[in-house]
Parts: sequence; structure tokens; C-alpha cells
Amino acid sequence: MYSLCCRWTDTQSTISSPTSCELEKKVMDGEKDPRNLLVAFRIVHDLIARDYSLGPFVEELFEVTSCYFPIDFTPPPNDPHGIQREDLILSLRVVLASTPQFAEFLLPLLIEKVDSEILSAKLDSLQTLNACCAVYGQKELKDFLPSLWTSIRREVFQTASEQVEAEGLAALHSLTACLSRSVLRADSEDLLDIFLSNILQGNGTVAARKENCRHHLCEPDMKLVWPSAKLLQAAAGASARACDYITSHVLPLLLEQFHKHSQSNQRRTILEMILGFLKLQQKWSYEDKDERPLSDFKDQLCSLVFMALTDSSDQLQLVGIRTITVLGAQPDFLSSEDLEQAVGHLYRLSFQEEDSQSWAAALEASGALATLYPVAFRSHLVPKLSEELHRGKSDLDRGDGSTKCSQPLHCLQALSAVSTHPSIVKETLPLLLEHLWRMNKGNVFTGASDVIAVCQSLQQVAEKCQQDTQSCWYFHQTAVPCLLALAVQASMPEKEPSVLREVLLEDTVLAAMVSVIGTATTHLSPELAAQSVTHIVSLFLDGNTSFLPENSFPSRFQPFQDGSSSQRRLVALLMAFVCSLPRNVEIPQLNQLMQELLELSCCHICPFSSTAAAKCFAGLLNKHPAGQQLDEFLQLAVDAVDAGLGSGPSRHQAFTLLLWVTKALVLRYHPLNSSLTARLMGLLSDPELGPAAADGFSLLMSDCTDVLTRAGHAEVRIMFRQRFFTDNVPALVQGFHAAPQDVKPNYLKGLSHVLHRLPKPVLLPELPTLLSLLLEALSCSDSVVQLSTLSCLQPLLLEAPQVMSLHVDMLVTKFLNLSSSPSMAVRIAALQCMHALTRLPTPVLLPYKPQVIRALAKPLDDKKRLVRKEAVSARGEWFLLGSPGS
Repeated sequence: MYSLCCRWTDTQSTISSPTSCELEKKVMDGEKDPRNLLVAFRIVHDLIARDYSLGPFVEELFEVTSCYFPIDFTPPPNDPHGIQREDLILSLRVVLASTPQFAEFLLPLLIEKVDSEILSAKLDSLQTLNACCAVYGQKELKDFLPSLWTSIRREVFQTASEQVEAEGLAALHSLTACLSRSVLRADSEDLLDIFLSNILQGNGTVAARKENCRHHLCEPDMKLVWPSAKLLQAAAGASARACDYITSHVLPLLLEQFHKHSQSNQRRTILEMILGFLKLQQKWSYEDKDERPLSDFKDQLCSLVFMALTDSSDQLQLVGIRTITVLGAQPDFLSSEDLEQAVGHLYRLSFQEEDSQSWAAALEASGALATLYPVAFRSHLVPKLSEELHRGKSDLDRGDGSTKCSQPLHCLQALSAVSTHPSIVKETLPLLLEHLWRMNKGNVFTGASDVIAVCQSLQQVAEKCQQDTQSCWYFHQTAVPCLLALAVQASMPEKEPSVLREVLLEDTVLAAMVSVIGTATTHLSPELAAQSVTHIVSLFLDGNTSFLPENSFPSRFQPFQDGSSSQRRLVALLMAFVCSLPRNVEIPQLNQLMQELLELSCCHICPFSSTAAAKCFAGLLNKHPAGQQLDEFLQLAVDAVDAGLGSGPSRHQAFTLLLWVTKALVLRYHPLNSSLTARLMGLLSDPELGPAAADGFSLLMSDCTDVLTRAGHAEVRIMFRQRFFTDNVPALVQGFHAAPQDVKPNYLKGLSHVLHRLPKPVLLPELPTLLSLLLEALSCSDSVVQLSTLSCLQPLLLEAPQVMSLHVDMLVTKFLNLSSSPSMAVRIAALQCMHALTRLPTPVLLPYKPQVIRALAKPLDDKKRLVRKEAVSARGEWFLLGSPGS
């Protein structure tokens, strides 16, 4: 390799001499060592890039390099140099595509290879053509355009390879872009128009006219309509000129074909093609409205789309929805009448069945168009939804069974879907909150699902408001006090019958309200959050309800000072707010708040309240800056845990506090986390708390949704799971070996939870030492341990086959046994692992093939369809094991 470099370096200054040209050929002719070829290709490219004059030796330099095209190289096994075929391909391609001077020699070679029967040669040639178009101009391409088009068209029309088709379309795109870049002189012909005309209509011969794209677009059987559309769209996407030319010629044809065909599936195909061309128009901007090529077809397009939206076919409706969305994205394209009609169709489709694709698409389209046309949606859609929501409620009140058509749930979903613009949010949010108040004051039963549905819609609106500071603040100051007022009212001693009283205090409903309040708070600016925190903390500590709407409550709100259990449950809402604040927001009366939370977290009267208090305390600990005050809070927590874990009714509450405080410190990698984790590990041997302690490791390693989240500004250090694994798994393993037999399952469960959520790159190096414990965990009678372990093992079968092969006998036995587990989830996971086993080396598995096929016949008759499905998949792979081509 060194001598080759030297010879080339010595001749750089005299490359134009006959002697140096002969030296070039001597250096490269017959060279087979890939290391030398890489160096030679790089040197040739450097010579061309540095603009050395090649003179009359262009063809010879091309020949001496192109003789290697296309590259056919298979690296030897265990090659120490690591040179791959792709390295040589790319290096040679850089040379061949480095200068337009090679065009007259290279393009015929590429056409020849594209027309060959060798798949790799086709791909390499099309990719090389794509690269050449970046440096070629009209002059280099002119004489070869008809042949290039013929070859590309054939590959797209006839190829059996999706990859070749994709590369052919990419090459056509690049050819069109290259022709579009060239500057035209007054006396020169426009090769772009000629090329596009050839694509559309052929070159004038009868055979060419039958093979052009226009002909296929108009064929009654629509046999080659999609390949033709793909070719036209590949060319149209290359430039604004190409897009205008093709769109102006193709759209009239497609519009005509849509009306000629009466079947919905044919119309759907044509509309999908129209949609493809409309999307391409979005790539280009037009300053003058009259210059837009779609302007001439506006009425026809709108009429066609509205026909699709009223068709009985869900699939045609779906394409129609996508098309009206794209048309709406064209500036000033839809008139006010078109918008009103579009809104009407979307409103109607929003009330279809929820399993309909058109229903979901209509909601999505409504949201997208509402952002662009807020006035139209405020005027034509929101009033209809408001009326429907009120009518649905009054129908419910009548109790006459005539509410099927009203579907209040669909109204809620549609209201949240269109809340994508600040002006619309100011219309929809009051409607959603008013609906909650009407439910509260109604005289009919309201279930938890009804309230949860409203909260889910509110959360979706809150998520959409996060992009705009003013909308975020408007939502927060409007929705949060309203939800708090409803909850506080429900927690008061009952004075008048309230439909929502008990419903609002259910766990699931409070969890839904927590999500709304948390989402509404996370994106507040520190200045606005500081305004809100004073009111809400004062509400919970001082009972100050002055900022709540309809705040005449029959008694004081005192969730911490001897309040009722109903009032204590609302601490979950306090948690949602304070644990979602930015870290730099100062919380008033923090000392008192932390002491009250700590006291409530150890109260055994209401587990829901004590858990919410523990989570809130932990969330505040996680965000608190290091210093004396944090140390004092931690000491208070440790003392409370020590006191509570002794004998008494509060052991479970003290354990829950320990678990959440530990998680808060693990996430921020506080030094105290190690001692608390050790305390938790010690509880694995506790007769009462051992199983809960084992499950606690799942909480430590998991991502929460309501507290201690990155979205809620918690301090979450990167790689905290890896650190936890390194610091604690050795102690877990050691504790397992030393533990009594009846305690070992707790250690296995804890270990399984840690490994299941550990990134696989971290686990793989430790796998040989931990695999025996994982296999033992499969023998545990706890289905949670089994499921967690199976979920951990399945990817390892794919990523570490050599290690797993050493234990194949045990794996087969365990998996087959668990395929008959009482737990459906375990049966499914075991069968998925049996499927994954087939990725191990075939010689290792073949001795087990008959046994496995017989054993897998049993789950084929399982009473659960999902189990039968996995059994069919796994057994099929084992049947094919060792067969030719598998």
C-alpha cells in the first residue's frame, strides 16, 4: 500500500503526460487488494477535485477506474482490516461522480447495468446516477435522457424489488432536479419540458404512447396507475417548474377519471393519487395567488372532496378527510363557503363510531384546520357542539331513552380536538367546565366515566395550550380553580344532594383531575406560577377559598387540621400542582407544608391520602436545593420512617413514605439514597412487608406519570438506572444467597424488576453471572416475577445468543412449563420467548425440535385467542427450524 501511494504522489504534477497515464494503468490494472483500491480511488478523486488538467486522457482515467464497477467483493471471514463491500462501493462512486467529463462514458455504462439482470448492479447503477446528477448539467444528460427514462420506467413498472423501485424513483427525481437547475438561453431548447413531456406522453411513436404515464392513468383496468403516479410524483417533487408542469397536465386527467369510475375503491385510488400531487404543491411558495397551478381546479377539487366525504365507504371518506386538510393548508385556497361546508362534514364525521378510522381522522383534521381558520371553527363548529352537548344533557334528564344520537362523549372529544388556537380555547374551555357544573347540579346519576371523559378532554386542551404562554395561563387560571372548587364542594358535609359528591372523590376521578392540574402547571412561567402558588398553598394550609368560583361552602376546608377523610383525599390535587412547578418557584409556608405532609403520610386512616401526601413530600424533596433545610426535611422523614416501621398500625404507610423518599433521592443521586435503599433491601426479609418491598424496586426503576417526572421539572439524573444497578445489584445477589428459602422469592422479584428496566447494553456484560438467577426466578410461583423475568429474557435471546445457548436446555424446559401457567400474560410471554429461542444457532436447537413441536400443540387449543395466536407463531418457527432457506 505504501509503495502505491508513493508512486501516485510522484506523478501528481505530471498527470497530463503520456508517461504518467501509462503509470496510472500500471498502478491500478489488475489490482485486487481492497486496501490498495481504497487508496487508489481516493487519490484519483483528489486529482480530479484539485482540478488537475486531464487533457486527452479522460477516457483512459475513466476506464482504469470504471473497470471495477459494479463492485463485487465479499470480505473474507475474520478480516482484520474490516473493509466492507459498501466501503469500496462508496469510494468508487465518489470517483465516478466527481466530474462531468466522465458523463459520455459513464452514462452508457450505467444504462447497461440497470438493464442487466443482477439486482446489486441495478441498485449500484441507480445510486451512482443519483450522485452524478448533483454535478451534471443539461449538456451531459441531453443525449442519454430517452434511454435513462426507458430504463427507469421499466424498473418501476416491472421490478420485483421495492428497493430497486425506490432507487429508480430517486434517480428520476434527481434527473428532473438537474434539468430544472440549468439556466436557459433565449436560443436554447428547454430540456426539462421535453423530458417531462416524454414521461407524460411518450416521444411520438405508437409504442411510446402506450408506455407513457398518461396512457396508464386513463386505462380502465387501472393496472399500472400506481407506478405511473409514483413516477410522475417523483419528477414533480424535484422543482416548482416540474411540479407546475406535471400538475397542470395530470390533475384534469385524474379529475375526469374520478367521475368516470363509480366504484368507491377505484375512486379512493384516484383520490389518493390526487392527494399525492396536492402534497407536492405544499413544497413550493407562490407570491401571486393567480400563479398557483391549483387555482384553476379549485371548484372541481372541492366538489370531488365533498363527494368523497359523503360516500358510504370509510376508506374513501378517510382519503377525503386527508385531502381537505391538505387543500386547507394552501393559503387562501378555500373560500368561506368551502370552509363552512368542510366544517359541516367534519362535524358529521366526528359523530361516527369510535372504531371508525374516519372518526379519528376527522378529529385530527379539525384540529389542523382550526389552527389555520379559527374564525370558521368558532362560528360554525363550536356553537353546534355546544348545542349538542346541552341537548344531550337535557335528553338524559328526560330519561326517555332518546339520547343515542346526542353522544356527549363525541362532543367532548370534538371540543378538545379543535382547541388548537387561543381564540378557540376561550370558547371551548368554558363549555367543558360548564358541562362539569351542570353534571354536578343535575338530578340524574353521573358515573365516574362521565367525569373522567371531561377531564381527559380538559387535559388534551391543556396539552395544546402549552405552546402558547397566554393560552397556558388562561387555561390554568380558569380550569384549576374550577376543578378545585368542585372537589372542595364535594368534600364538604352534605347540605344538598349532589350527583358528583361521591363520584368526584373516587380514586380514578381524582387521578384524572391530577393529570389535568399537573399538565396545566408544568409549562407555566416562573412569574405566573408564583402568582398561583400563593393561592393554592393558602387553600390547603389556611382554608382560604376566596379565589375559587362559587366559594360559599358550608364549612371550612381543613384537610390537614382534623379535616374529614374526604378533605384529606384532595391532597392529591395539591400534589399535582406543587410537584409540577418549575424548580425556581418559591413555595410559601414550605416548612409548615412539609410538616403537614409528613404527618399525613404516616396516617393509617386513609391509605389514598397518606400515599398522596408521601408522593407530594417526595416530589418537593427532589426539587429542593441542597443545603441545611433539605437536610432537616430528610432527617424528619427518616425519623418518621423509623418510628412508623416499628410495630403498629402505620407500618404500611411508613413503608410507602420510605419508598417514595428513596425514589426522590435515587433520581437526583443524593448521597442518602444508598442508606435508604439498604433499608428497603433489609425489608425484603420482613414477613409482612417483604413482598411489597420487592415490588418497590419496580417503582424505583420506573417512570412515574403524576409526580417525579421530567415534564414536571423533577431532578432526574441521566443514567440513574445504571448507577442503581451498579450500587445495589451485588447486594441483592448476595442477600439472595444468604436469605432463608421462604424469603428468596422476594430477592428474585426485586432483582427481576431491576433487570427488566435496565438498558440492555448495561445488562449484557453482566448476563453470564446473572442468568442463573433469572432462570431460578422462572421457578418462582409469583406470576409477577415470572412475567417480569420473561420480559427481561426475550430481548436477551436476540441480543446475546451465544451466552443464552449455553443454557438452552433449561430455557426450553422453563418456557414450555410456563406456557401452561394459570396467568394468560405469563402464557403469552412464555410463547413469545419460545419464538425468540429460534434465533439461537440452529445446531443447538435441533435436538429439541420434536419435543417442542409436540409441547406447543397444547396451547393451540388455549381458551384465549391471544395465546393461540402466539402458539401458532412460535410452533410455525420451530417447524421451519433447520429447513432450507430458513
